[in-house]
Amino acid sequence: MRELSISTDAGVFDAMVAGPPEGRPVLLLHGFPQTGLVWRRQIAALAAHGYRVVAPDQRGYSPGARPRRAEDYRMNLLVDDVVAITEELGWPAFDLVGHDWGGAVAWWTADAHPGRVRTLTVVSTPHPGALATALRGDEDQRERSRYMRDWRETPATEERMLAHDAQELRALYAGKVPRDSAEAYLRHLSRPGALTAALNWYRAGRPDHAIGVVEVPTLYVWSTQESAFGAVAAQGTGRWVDGPYRFETLQGVSHWVPEEAPEALSRLLLDHLRTHGAYRTATYTPTADSPKR
Repeated sequence: MRELSISTDAGVFDAMVAGPPEGRPVLLLHGFPQTGLVWRRQIAALAAHGYRVVAPDQRGYSPGARPRRAEDYRMNLLVDDVVAITEELGWPAFDLVGHDWGGAVAWWTADAHPGRVRTLTVVSTPHPGALATALRGDEDQRERSRYMRDWRETPATEERMLAHDAQELRALYAGKVPRDSAEAYLRHLSRPGALTAALNWYRAGRPDHAIGVVEVPTLYVWSTQESAFGAVAAQGTGRWVDGPYRFETLQGVSHWVPEEAPEALSRLLLDHLRTHGAYRTATYTPTADSPKR
């Protein structure tokens, strides 16, 4: 595993990379409040099986790709980052994996660019359409999501989270994230402008258009102790996938699945990739890839 800088028109993204250069490419997208480090156990497992794995620090988390305005973190721009990163890597098609906010970006990317995404794996985050339905009709989901409104609308959120040795930010990990990883995330987000950039993902506003049904083979992994996303949205996600779909529930595991249950997640991910290894293997031509709207 080594560090990599990926230059795009949107800026320079820091990333971790492992596996043989000729291996089947897999892109891993982290969420809040973490970095690409969240995937270190999955990176090792995938690389050991011959995959070429890249886990970038996404927009705002990479200092070289950190615009100041909240509107510069709109979903269409986050999806554009995925495309720009994979084009810079020379990946005509790739397997896409995301957790938390990275899962949301993964859903939107698979919807917009089905010709590029070979398979999709999302951890914790339900399909945005299923989440929207749950927010309209499920009081439990509305209660779980109240924190998002607070983070969006409170200007002093950054100061509050970082006060008293980042006590509030530290508490989000609930003792489920390894101590060395949590300390690395806290150091990263304590640097000037970093936490504001991460919170701008919440403040950017609604996506520009409605998301559709995903057509690529999809694995969705949810856990019974998940704090942000309830069972209604999780169980409704399958209605938003037209391609082969697999829903797995991890018992007794919290939101921090990649680090709390790394072996179980790696097994599921490797099995999903093997099962759909021949899916959309034709050579991809960038000029023929029209985003699906």
